[in-house]
Amino acid sequence: MKINKLNSIILLGLVAIISILVAQLLWTKEAFTIEQKKLSQKAHIALLEVAKKLYEGTNHELPAQNPVQKISNDYYIVNVDNEFEPEILEFYLKTEFKKMNITTDFEYAMYNCQSDEMVYGDYVSLSKKKAECKKTVYFPKHKNLVYYFAVRFPNETTYLFSSMRFWFILSTALILILLIYVYSIFTLLQQKKYSELQRDFINNMTHEFKTPLASILIASKYLIEQNPIKEDKKLFTYTDIIINQSNKLNSHIEKILNISKSEYTPLELKKENILIIPIIEEAISNIKLKYPEASVKIETVSDEYLIETDGFHFANLVYNLLDNAVKYCNEKPEITIKFKEENNCLKLEFIDNGIGINSKKISFIFDKFYRVQNEKSNEVNGFGLGLYYVKEICNLQNWKIKAENNTEKGVTITLSIPNKK
Repeated sequence: MKINKLNSIILLGLVAIISILVAQLLWTKEAFTIEQKKLSQKAHIALLEVAKKLYEGTNHELPAQNPVQKISNDYYIVNVDNEFEPEILEFYLKTEFKKMNITTDFEYAMYNCQSDEMVYGDYVSLSKKKAECKKTVYFPKHKNLVYYFAVRFPNETTYLFSSMRFWFILSTALILILLIYVYSIFTLLQQKKYSELQRDFINNMTHEFKTPLASILIASKYLIEQNPIKEDKKLFTYTDIIINQSNKLNSHIEKILNISKSEYTPLELKKENILIIPIIEEAISNIKLKYPEASVKIETVSDEYLIETDGFHFANLVYNLLDNAVKYCNEKPEITIKFKEENNCLKLEFIDNGIGINSKKISFIFDKFYRVQNEKSNEVNGFGLGLYYVKEICNLQNWKIKAENNTEKGVTITLSIPNKK
């Protein structure tokens, strides 16, 4: 179910981004066409004005028919039934193009009726000196025209692209977003694959451990009941150590299996309204059986705190916090569980006198498999799953949990349980 949902989200996101990109490219193409038409209209108006100026002061009148013809996207001819000088033509072209804000280079040529060819031409650059932009200009001859000139914009495409800088930047940005999205999806799928491999490895490893471990426990329990073992103090001690360490290893394996399972099948909490003081007292009793020297006390103004939670998982949560506090302590463990009521929340503070945690690392203690490297880390066995489990239980119930170092020594872990009753 989760895989299908993830695939659907990935597909929808990919389709959405590709659709936006295609739409953007179509808009860019349309914008290019519009810019091309605008340039054509401005060039047409400018050339018509040049033709009018060439008729001024002559005995001829501008013909009723439009003298400007567009031969191709960047090539125009203008029919003028009158003789004119090339210097005057160039001056008028520059003047009218400037008025129409046509800032791209152009080249022009004039028809010579005596030689029956386009004889005079020049390349006019608006950004470079004339000496730097000499180019060979060739224009084809047109039939049925006697006095006319032609104009070509050789850099029209570049000019149009430069005027559409915003559109191309936007399109490039969308292409980059698409590439980043594809890369992110590829990375996500790779991580998912590695996660599945890790899960399969952990499941296989733990199951392979449980089979021989079960045999060791059965054999050890049988041995410890035998009279020769009971009578020999050393053998009894060694057998008891085997049983205790096997149980501890079995507990670690169960933790790994439960955490691995919870990643793919979320823990189901059977919530009910329960009094939490008795559960905490039971957890304290269990801790004292394991660590008789530990001192754990409860500070509360009421024994009637009632919350909605899963009793089993809440008991495990409390036990894990107490167990962690005892293990990371160099002196006699002293733990205080303090109850507070603030802002419609019930706050449980687990205050210990342990060795504390480096302030730079304290934010990572609830991460999976994370273990702080300190003076006790080599002495304490574990996989860094206890506090991760505590965090998961809190997240499932929308509780908040935080850890902070005490002023003198030790750590305080605070649970904030909303909607107290």
